[in-house]
Amino acid sequence: MQDYPKDKVEIIIADGGSNDSTLNIISELSDTSNFHHQLSNISVVSNNLKTGEAGKTAGLKHARNEILAFIDSDNILPDKDWLKKMVEPFNDPEIVASEPIEYTHRPNDGYITRYCALLGMNDPLCLFLGNYDRYSILTGRWTELPVEIEDDRSEYLKVTLDPKAMPTIGANGFLIRKIILDKVEVGNYFFDIDILYNISASQAVKIAKVKGGVIHIFSGNISTFAKKQKRRIRDYLYYSKLGVRKYPWVRINKIGLVKFILSCLFLFPLLIQSIKGYLKKPDGAWFFHPLACWLTLWEYGWGQIGSIFGVRELRRKGWRQ
Repeated sequence: MQDYPKDKVEIIIADGGSNDSTLNIISELSDTSNFHHQLSNISVVSNNLKTGEAGKTAGLKHARNEILAFIDSDNILPDKDWLKKMVEPFNDPEIVASEPIEYTHRPNDGYITRYCALLGMNDPLCLFLGNYDRYSILTGRWTELPVEIEDDRSEYLKVTLDPKAMPTIGANGFLIRKIILDKVEVGNYFFDIDILYNISASQAVKIAKVKGGVIHIFSGNISTFAKKQKRRIRDYLYYSKLGVRKYPWVRINKIGLVKFILSCLFLFPLLIQSIKGYLKKPDGAWFFHPLACWLTLWEYGWGQIGSIFGVRELRRKGWRQ
């Protein structure tokens, strides 16, 4: 449905062994005359390593066009001109990548999706660390790291990233020049923030934060939220041990981490944040915040403790989202 030249678009779907109707739907769409007339360049590639990061690499290896758009399976493009807006900054030859400046949501989306969109992040720990990359209604900022805004244009911000303080940019509606990725060794896993960090070692990284949003459907219930947090910490520790994670999380804001732990223990600061957010934009989803923080502390805490005895990747068997 995007208002964009169809002959300039190829869709590559990385399938990690799905056993639902995904492949049938793709086949039916490809055979539909109307769809085929609009967009015939669609292909499916195998993601044998199953994870989302491995799927991005699998798709990347088959991409032929100049700009790569990583649209996750839980992303929805909110407007017909979304792709056009995201590609526009690449007319500036210095721009390496582009990303929406906020998450948006629909009124009927689940309370966790709305909460993450309002907070501006999927991991509440990032709020306390100040390391996030989407506009947060709670703070009124899209990041608290010291980024250099080189130019504030009507459609986007031109930002120069500092590798010593780089926001977690690179997921959920992320576009990047293919020629840039060709210069770095991606390996079998495309860890978004690691990619830009690796690129920054050899050149200045200038990105566009486009003044628009993307919908990120984030877990349907409390159990799934907890499981995703467990996956986040377990996978990070596992791949860090293998040496494939490069982003220096060791430089983490220690004071912010202590504030997060104390806020979870004493509850009151979390309730204050929920109320503050509700007053800025009324939505009952704000009151998921204390539970989201507790679950994050629990999963991250046990993940770190468990790593003392060895870490392994969280198994994907039976995974649903």
